[in-house]
Amino acid sequence: QVQLMELGGGLVQAGESLRLSCAASGSIFSINVMAWYRQAPGKQRELVASVTSGGSTNYADSVKGRFTISRDNAKNTVYLQMNSLKPEDTGVYYCNAVVRVRDGLYEYSYWGQGTQVTVSS
Repeated sequence: QVQLMELGGGLVQAGESLRLSCAASGSIFSINVMAWYRQAPGKQRELVASVTSGGSTNYADSVKGRFTISRDNAKNTVYLQMNSLKPEDTGVYYCNAVVRVRDGLYEYSYWGQGTQVTVSS
């Protein structure tokens, strides 16, 4: 089994910064893509940013230039540095990892429990 533990959410004012982290643990053989999603009240969950094991990144248009995703493969950890936060960035942020478990042939998608980010105006 694989667990994802997220840290770093909180309440900040517009223009401030937050850094989220997500550490994967358990029976891990390899991790392909790691990503951050968010879900605002009344809205669908959306992709914020993703990073492959090779370091290729992808961002939602709404966060380009403000957010930076990175990962430490040795620690099975992904980070999301969020700068110049806006009220519309408010939501629950979820970590996602596509993992091949030990002794397994296939990859599976795992989710963290979510961490609340609230940006006040």
